[in-house]
Amino acid sequence: MTKAEQIAQFDPNGVGQQGSLFGLPFTPQTAEVIIIPVPWEVTVSYGAGTVNGPEAVLAASPQIDYHLQDLPQAWKMGIAMEPIPQALAHQSNILRKRTETYITWLEAGNLPDQAPEDYRMLLQEVNDSSLALCNNLTKKAEGHLDGGKVVGLLGGDHSTPLGLMTAISHRYEEFGILQIDAHADLRIAYEGFTYSHASIMTNALKLGPLSKLVQVGVRDYAESEHEVVATSAGRIESFYDQILQENRFQGMTWHQQCESIVAPLPEHVYVSFDIDGLDPTLCPNTGTPVPGGLSMEEALYLIKQVVKSGRKIVGFDVSEVAPGQDEWDGNVGARVLYRLACWAGASMGKMEM
Repeated sequence: MTKAEQIAQFDPNGVGQQGSLFGLPFTPQTAEVIIIPVPWEVTVSYGAGTVNGPEAVLAASPQIDYHLQDLPQAWKMGIAMEPIPQALAHQSNILRKRTETYITWLEAGNLPDQAPEDYRMLLQEVNDSSLALCNNLTKKAEGHLDGGKVVGLLGGDHSTPLGLMTAISHRYEEFGILQIDAHADLRIAYEGFTYSHASIMTNALKLGPLSKLVQVGVRDYAESEHEVVATSAGRIESFYDQILQENRFQGMTWHQQCESIVAPLPEHVYVSFDIDGLDPTLCPNTGTPVPGGLSMEEALYLIKQVVKSGRKIVGFDVSEVAPGQDEWDGNVGARVLYRLACWAGASMGKMEM
């Protein structure tokens, strides 16, 4: 079936149909925006559950309505998700059970360089598996990008987007990352894991074309991470949550703050949206919730301003969604993913604005 036929036969006002992302009728072949699901959380250091994030978002996604005030026909460009790789989730679960014992050992006051042989072998296995995942994702993403698609990733923990970021770095001489997050994620091989969720931005900064990292909402970070920002010669700019709130208390509007956040970004922008960047009432089951943070509309208004400024969202991810006993986290994650996907597609000329 052609894309035109899919659109003609679809009722956007009907009951949401389970089985496809947002209940939309498109396939990866006919959609302009492709989502790669990555159920992986081997290195999470507090709460687990993000491995089930893609499934939770998929299950909740058909409940949303498609009409957006700014992009009323955005759904027609097509958004589709690849099948969730259950074998990857199974591998993640097996490795996660083993890393739990190692992390418990660390929490008893031991250091990674003191690890006995069996833990050193585990670290090597996890690092090798994480690198293989990264390389596979890079190759997959490049295939979609070569086909003219806009590519997003749905984690999993926040270590998962590195492969997509790498693919983006191969296509642009310069790009920036807009990171919405409660954490700086600037640890170096946190807990001995080279590809830790807490080290994603450290690893991203190794990508030569990445000229600017702009962090928004960070409110839980180590002294060493603050030092990385302070000594980055402007390559990293952090809009800490405390400062954002104090600016608001002193009368600065959110629009004015968004202008300051967007200004340092280059033309091509990758958006990395860790769900814990939001107020934790919106994501209570995420792995490491932190009081404070952005409302959903504040975060999405910021993304809108990136696009309105003329910049292009060349790739994106939503990570750290972890389901609880109901669909709330998946529901919020699905809505963030939909609007981010729509704005990314619009910025890349996949629809008229």
